[in-house]
Amino acid sequence: MMKRSSPPYIIAIDGPAASGKSTLGRRLAEALGYLFFDTGVMYRAITWLALERDVDLRAEAALTALAETAQIDIAPPSASDGRAFDVLVGGRDITWEIRLPEVDANVSIVSAYVGVRRALSAQQRRIGQRGQVVMVGRDIGTVVLPEADLKVYLDASAAQRARRRFDELRARSGRADYDEILAQVLERDRIDSTRAVAPLRPAADALILDSDKLDADEVFARVLELCR
Repeated sequence: MMKRSSPPYIIAIDGPAASGKSTLGRRLAEALGYLFFDTGVMYRAITWLALERDVDLRAEAALTALAETAQIDIAPPSASDGRAFDVLVGGRDITWEIRLPEVDANVSIVSAYVGVRRALSAQQRRIGQRGQVVMVGRDIGTVVLPEADLKVYLDASAAQRARRRFDELRARSGRADYDEILAQVLERDRIDSTRAVAPLRPAADALILDSDKLDADEVFARVLELCR
């Protein structure tokens, strides 16, 4: 991959859960002055909206219709409260509402629906095509924005990713079960890589980085060099 004479307009970062995508994406966006957009928040936004409107979470058709009509937007952070960006639904700031426990408990159900994924991919594409954006997800370089100027696939072994989650949870609450976390990571990998729509895989022209062999600073330096 050749070094560029100007920063890429659209940057796509994909990879499995807990590979360090969000950490890399946020640092890269800050360095370039771009919008950081972790696309997983869109599934949280639809889950929150469904709960808010009392939509049956078992009704895929109703949830798909909601995802197709909801006006979701991502904007630069409007407050210095730890947020990486604003999440807006119909102009309402729901950045922290999407982190509520009831959203945590139901987002995996909503995000599994094919219709919801297709509808939200279209919304993600709309935002990404504005440019000057670092988008993070599992299908950005392959499905959402295959025309992205720079595509990075950040990988790591399941054991390493589980260890990172374990250390994070231990630091936060003092309690964590490594074997349980590893089982969850492996199951999430299985679901992501075998789903019928947009399975997790590197784009053919993506830079693949193994974060088992590189720490967060080394990954960031490598990708930033390509941007400059």
